[in-house]
Amino acid sequence: MARNSKTVLSALIILSSVVCISACNSNSSDNTSTTDVDKSVSAQVGPRPLFLVDQMQEGELKTQLAQCESGPFYRSDFSIGHRGASMQFPEHTKEAYQAAIDSGAGIVECDVTFTNDKALVCRHSQCDLATTTNILAIPELANKCSVPFTPADVANGVSAAATCCTSDISLAEFKTLKGKMDGFNPNATTVAEFMDGTPSWRTDLYAGTGTLMTHAESIELFKSAGVKMTPELKSANVSMPFDGFSQQDYAQKLLDEYTAAGVDASQVFPQSFNLDDVKYWIANAPEFATQSVYLDDRYDMAGFDPQNSATWSPSMDALVADGVKIIAPPLWMLVTLDDNNAIVPSEYANAANAAGLKIIAWSLERSGLLSEGNGGWYYQSIADAIDNEGDTYELVDVLAKDVGVIGIFSDWPATVTYYANCMGM
Repeated sequence: MARNSKTVLSALIILSSVVCISACNSNSSDNTSTTDVDKSVSAQVGPRPLFLVDQMQEGELKTQLAQCESGPFYRSDFSIGHRGASMQFPEHTKEAYQAAIDSGAGIVECDVTFTNDKALVCRHSQCDLATTTNILAIPELANKCSVPFTPADVANGVSAAATCCTSDISLAEFKTLKGKMDGFNPNATTVAEFMDGTPSWRTDLYAGTGTLMTHAESIELFKSAGVKMTPELKSANVSMPFDGFSQQDYAQKLLDEYTAAGVDASQVFPQSFNLDDVKYWIANAPEFATQSVYLDDRYDMAGFDPQNSATWSPSMDALVADGVKIIAPPLWMLVTLDDNNAIVPSEYANAANAAGLKIIAWSLERSGLLSEGNGGWYYQSIADAIDNEGDTYELVDVLAKDVGVIGIFSDWPATVTYYANCMGM
């Protein structure tokens, strides 16, 4: 449905709104997170949420969600656009961001890195240009890549490879690129074959015009749409300081671009996997401190176990003592299975709540078909209970009602928008 169809959508579904809101709200758990829903902005959720509901096992949750099929649906801060709406649109492009906005994401993410002239741009990684853009198809820029394209040598088990970084090129050069769906063909012997690697469960239907954006441009887009913003300061793949540009300069420049754009700090959730970045914001930008997000990668520590607090360092209480207010782990760290194979909060989730930390979860719908792999990395702690697409909502329900997360990143935000509206959050 086109964006100019929102008024028509609202008119068509207004008669069913009272039924849906009443039915959905009456069954909401008292433990469900409270999140802003902006009823002045309609959302277009499309067919996917109902497809997921249809796949669910019979029960109260399925019945409850099915009652809301006619809407209306509105923008919700509980729904966070992960790299935009990257299940179907090239990530971190204007088109992906607009799709996330249209589907009701109240918060949208720009992952932030920098070019060789220190301009901040939206990319998931400083060195992902070979797999997320058409840089290899532009010889004069491909020649600047840190590691030029090398074809696969299948006979000797060598995969095709290329590493192209934003720090290899200038801002002006970056702006000539087009975004594509993230992926590559490891068996490629040509550049064209290498670039043709979109996972089968995504699509290239909307990948023809991926418009790359600077961080400042993303701010203006989000500001004009009235959505909140969650920039992630990405780790640099170059040694820092970079030509005199220190890590602290980098962290400060991210915030400065919001100030320059006249965006109030209450609209921004700056995030980083680097705890020192979060501490820097807490110490030097108190107006942003309460919404600074620590992306928890302690799972990379040897022996880490979300069911054993002795394996976490620093502890939850130590994070709080350092001024951290919001923590954001991957989905699997927040849940486990009980003796009946039901999804329940993990000890990690319980400890974060006990310490007074707010929790954001990432990232829904990055796992392909759940029926063909039990969810992969993102669902690893509950893999034994995952066997169909509808289990997406079983997980979302536990995260919302039992874990009490304040938001969920998703590659297709409409899925979370549907849930948040149906549950009257």
